[in-house]
Amino acid sequence: MIKVLDQHIQELDLMKKYPKDIFYIGNTNLLSKRKISIVGSRTPNQYARQIISQISTKLSNVGVCIVSGGAMGIDAIAHKNAGYNNTIMVAGTGLDKRYPAVNKNIIEKIEEQGLVLSQFKAGVPSNRWNFPLRNELVVALSEVLIVAYADIDSGTSRSVEYALKMGKEIYVLPHRIGESDGTNKLLADGKAKAIYDIDKFVAQFGDIKSDEIKDKFLEYCKTNPTYDEAMVKYPAKVFEYELSGKIEVKDGKIITI
Repeated sequence: MIKVLDQHIQELDLMKKYPKDIFYIGNTNLLSKRKISIVGSRTPNQYARQIISQISTKLSNVGVCIVSGGAMGIDAIAHKNAGYNNTIMVAGTGLDKRYPAVNKNIIEKIEEQGLVLSQFKAGVPSNRWNFPLRNELVVALSEVLIVAYADIDSGTSRSVEYALKMGKEIYVLPHRIGESDGTNKLLADGKAKAIYDIDKFVAQFGDIKSDEIKDKFLEYCKTNPTYDEAMVKYPAKVFEYELSGKIEVKDGKIITI
C-alpha cells in the first residue's frame, strides 16, 4: 500500500527544495540507519559489477543501509547485494509503476522487505525530467556517494553535481585508462577519493566480522549444485568466485577449486 511519509527527514534539508510529499512502500525504520548511496552506469563492466557486489554486501554486514535508484546495472547490483531488507530504492515514477519493468521482481522484493520512496504521485509515468529529482533524493539521503562506473557527461554526472553542492564525500572505483572516464576525471580533478581497499573503506562505518556469506557460499559449492541452482541462490557470488578462479563450471555443475 502506498502511503505518504509523515516524518521529517533531516538529510533532505540539503536538497534545493524539500519535497512537498514523499510517498513510500515498506519499512521506514531504514531511514534512521547510516546510509550510503551507490550509483553508476546501466551497462558497467564486469570489474565494476564484481567490486560493487562486494562493497554492498560488506557495508550491509556492518549495518549500513544501501540507497540507489532501482535502475538496471549498478543500481540493481547494489540493491540485491545489500539484501532486500537493508536497502532503500528511490523511484523516478509513481509507486504504482515498477520501472524499469526488467527490475520488477527486484522492486517488489524491496517493497516487501526494504523501502521504496518517490516524490511522484501514483500514476506519474517515467519521464526524463523526473530522474534528476530522483537522483537528488538518492544523494541527499546518504552521508557518502559511491560512483561505481560513469562516462563523461552521463546521467550519473548529475548525481555528482548534487553531491558536490551538498558537501558529500564522493568515492569511486579505480578504473583503467579508457574505462569509466567520468570517474577517472573526478579523481584527476581531486573531486573524489578512490576505494583501493574494500575492507579499509568499510571499516570506517562499522566493525568488520568474518564474512559468513562467503563461507556459506563455499560450503554450498562443495555440494556440487548445478549452475542454474547456484545462480538462483547466490547470483552475485557465482559471478565473483568464477572470475577469481575459486570455482569453475563443469558439465553444468559448480566445482570448487
